[in-house]
Amino acid sequence: MATFLLIRHAHHDEVGKTLVGRMPGVGLSREGELQAECLAEQLAALHVDKIYSSPLERAQATAKTIANHLDLEVQTCEALDEIEFGDWQGRSFEDLDHEPLWRRFNSFRSGTRLPGGECLLTVQARMVSALEDLREQFPKAVIALVGHGDPIKAVIAGFAGIPLDLMLRIEISPASISIVSLDDFGPRILCINHTGRLSRLA
Repeated sequence: MATFLLIRHAHHDEVGKTLVGRMPGVGLSREGELQAECLAEQLAALHVDKIYSSPLERAQATAKTIANHLDLEVQTCEALDEIEFGDWQGRSFEDLDHEPLWRRFNSFRSGTRLPGGECLLTVQARMVSALEDLREQFPKAVIALVGHGDPIKAVIAGFAGIPLDLMLRIEISPASISIVSLDDFGPRILCINHTGRLSRLA
């Protein structure tokens, strides 16, 4: 059985304000740096074998803080990247609230293609495929995957059999950990959006 720690990157200054997507130069805030340090300390309670990260700066910074504490090397995994938001990237949420397509996207995520961007079904497929590929390579490992809120929601929804149109009911906070195990009999979701101490999960 492979166990995956699905970690959302720590806080940055545009959380809740701007749809940063894949914008370069979005690093952690001071709050985020402290969150990443706390994550690293918490993960010491578990035996983590490998750590992979989205290529984006905020995820890499979170992953490197964890990896330094656990004496691991961060490996970049393109499949963990944020959604490609296309024309919406860089716009404020306040501005997007006036877009009919934005409102449609948030009620019909499975069938709304982002303007110049990805379809959520594609995001879900690449995330699920990444976990299955890693399970085949490391069938008994504990693997930390540092990525982004919506892709993590999408993969949890897929494993839970929840329609993508309802994925906004899943909360994935900055610096949270969700845990999924995979074996030949399928997935088990062990926790979602965990932000407390991990010793009882060890």
